[in-house]
Formats: sequence, C-alpha cells, structure tokens
Amino acid sequence: MADKSILLIIGGGIAAYKSLELIRELGRAGVSTRCILTKGGEQFVTPLTVSSLTGEKVFSELFDLDDEADMGHIQLSRSTDLVVVCPATADLMAKSCAGIANDLATTTLLATDKPVFMVPAMNVRMWDHPATQRNVRQLRLDGIEVMEPDIGEMACGEYGPGRLPDVMRIKDEILDHLARPIDAPLAGKKAVVTAGPTREALDPVRYISNHSSGRQGYAIASALSRLGADVTLVSGPTSLPQPAGLNFVQVETAIEMLDAVKSGLPSDIFVSVAAVADWRPAEPSDVKIKAKTTKKGMGSITLVENPDILKTISHMSEDRPKLVIGFAAETNDVEDHAQGKLERKGCDWIVANDVSGDVMGGAENEIAIVKRDGIERLPRMSKAFVAQNLAKRIAESFKD
Repeated sequence: MADKSILLIIGGGIAAYKSLELIRELGRAGVSTRCILTKGGEQFVTPLTVSSLTGEKVFSELFDLDDEADMGHIQLSRSTDLVVVCPATADLMAKSCAGIANDLATTTLLATDKPVFMVPAMNVRMWDHPATQRNVRQLRLDGIEVMEPDIGEMACGEYGPGRLPDVMRIKDEILDHLARPIDAPLAGKKAVVTAGPTREALDPVRYISNHSSGRQGYAIASALSRLGADVTLVSGPTSLPQPAGLNFVQVETAIEMLDAVKSGLPSDIFVSVAAVADWRPAEPSDVKIKAKTTKKGMGSITLVENPDILKTISHMSEDRPKLVIGFAAETNDVEDHAQGKLERKGCDWIVANDVSGDVMGGAENEIAIVKRDGIERLPRMSKAFVAQNLAKRIAESFKD
C-alpha cells in the first residue's frame, strides 16, 4: 500500500475524533492521507491535529487564492486513489445526493473522478428518517459505496443504528478498496454465493442452527462484485448489513436456500459458503414444546436429512455453473476431510478451513484451496482479504 493514498473528508459530527485514529491506522498500513476538514468538522478536531497526523496541509476553504493556485479543488479531487467521507453526516450525504457544491468538501465530491466511500455517523432518528434512507439509496445507485453504520448507544444517549463503525473495520474496507484491480476481470460473469447459517424450526420458539456469522460469505460476494461479476447473495439469518450493489435474497431454511440458489441459475460461478444444517425436524411443532419433568426426560425428536445444496448444484445436468466451489469447515484433519468432500460432492474446488477456534464468529480465517491437482495454502488473514484472494483466483481461472 506504499503507493496508495486517500483524500479524507471529515464531516461535522461527534464521531469526527475517530477519524484521527483512522488516519493513524492507515498510516501504519502504508497509506498516505490528505484531508479536507469541513467547518462542522473543525468544531470537533483541529486542523493542527489533523495536519500533525497526516504530515500534510489540511484544506478547508473553497475560495482560498493560495490553495486554488497551488492545488485547486479539481486537482485535489483527482490526485488520490479513493475519496473517503468519515464521518459522513446526514447533511453531507444529502448535499452529495443532490449535487450541491457550496463548500470545498461538496465541490470536491462533485468534481472527483475517483471512487467515493462514505462512512455514516448520526443520531438514530436521523439515520432512520425517510429522507436519509432515500439519499443513501440514490448515492448507491450513483456508484458511491455507503457503509452501514453500527448499532449501539449514541453520544446523545439514544440507542440504535447510526454509530460510526469500528475504526479497524473502516480501515479494512478502505484497504480492500485500494487493493481492487483497475479492470473488471469478471465483467459479464454471473455468480451465486450462499452465506450464513440456516435455521430449522423445532417449534415456533426453538430451532437447530450453528455459529456461522456469515462474514466470510458476505465478503466473498462483495469481492466478486468488485471484480465486475453480477452477484446474487443468498443469505441465512445474520446480523450483518445487506451489502451494497448485490442481488440479495434472505432465507431461513436449507430448502429455502436451495430454491433461491436454483432461482439464481444459470450462473458462471457458485460459491457455497453457507453453513447449512444437515438435518431438520421431520415434524416441527406448531406450538411450543413443553419441558417434561418425568424420568423419561423430554422424549425424542425425529430428524430427516436436508437437501445437499453443494452436491445438488455440482451434479446438475443443465445450468451447472462453470465453477462450483464448496467450503469445508472442519475441526480436525482439515485437508483430508476436504479432499474427501471434493470427491463426494463433485464440485471443482473446496475451500478448507479449521473452525475449532473463533473462525465462525471471528474476523479472521486461514484457508487451503483444495483442487484435484493440488492444494494451495494461504496464511491467516482477515476475512475480507481471504475473500479478495479467492476472488482473484476465481478471475484467474476464467482467464485461463
């Protein structure tokens, strides 16, 4: 990342102080930062502090003779790899959505020919307001990536969506942006990705499921989309925000997931990342099952096997994707189990990973890509970078 740079626009919100930590973390990753500090942003952080961290002059005035003669808002908006707005206030997003250019920040956003990444932070009611949600939808349609805010307690004491996401998450998203190839090697290709767990109801209250967070599947879907693929993400229940720019299908059970995958075909690529429940209750109860205190215990529940989504898609005679990839989440003998799964399922690749630690709910992963002609092992890294590496190899396979 030593040759990468961002232009950071700091909006006027209490979360502006976290932009200082972001500058420092990006610097540690080798990314240089130049900043535009809005008038509102100056109420929370000072130009001197920002300049000390970036090692660069801080820009704030549109009508500054020296700045316009030296840098100018046009050159400023185009002399970087990525424009980041953090925090992106409701006002900044509304002005950008409407194409208003009445200060240096909004003029720069209108003049740039670089990708723009916005990180919202605001009061929950402001975020949930129809006007803000309408603006977010339009910004995404305009090609601007808008990160979903976190849910939590606000500085104002209210609780809900609107908190600035964790700085390390923002940093990872920015690094992911900067690592994207200039071209789109998967343009014209269609991909279907499954993610998250499935839930199989025992009764209206209880269900059979697992610890899958969906993070890896969501990251892979986004990585394929960034390489130009038309991606459909079929997701089980997760707490993750819906990724921008994808066709998103929400399901709950294994049967629903299989139906959604088939509806997404034909496709060139199928990546089965979801942790699908192998079994489901044969006859789920319509009412809550009451605990029994007799010596016989609670009795038994008859289970039936769920459809094998990966095997079903791998063995399709028509509309089989050109590249079918499965995941093998194992706790022991990981590569041996993955090689066996490759043969049983009939897919093209198996991505093997050890989930004996915190992988299913954590932010990092370590994988081995198992093919019939060998195994490629990747070091432990963030799930975003695992996705990026896998997407790159998928693109290379189509090039070959």
